[in-house]
Amino acid sequence: MARILLAEDDREIANLERDYLEMSGHEVVIAPDGEQAMKRIGEEKFDLLILDIMMPKKSGLEVLKTLRSEGNTTPILLLTAKAEVEDRIAGLDMGADDYLPKPFVMGELLSRVRAMLRRKDRFTPD
Repeated sequence: MARILLAEDDREIANLERDYLEMSGHEVVIAPDGEQAMKRIGEEKFDLLILDIMMPKKSGLEVLKTLRSEGNTTPILLLTAKAEVEDRIAGLDMGADDYLPKPFVMGELLSRVRAMLRRKDRFTPD
């Protein structure tokens, strides 16, 4: 079982994603915006971070940039409606471990989470 922080401002989507992840045996903590995500990350240990890019107060990219600049190597999966190739490249180049454009199938989200958790101890982004 992994502890996952899910930073998503759309409550309905966050609840749906949390339900699927919890049915797969994970513990999920929801943060409704980037500031809350940073607060929770500072207070608790997570095995994986799932960040929506377009959130209020602090975007997922801002959270990502701050965490990586502080040396945080927790695996990060970006979720976003911004599916342009340039957006994916920017997110990955900033230190994200994976990028999943919305809309997506929940099975793919679960598969990517499993893959990231498998390689968590072996893979650290530059």
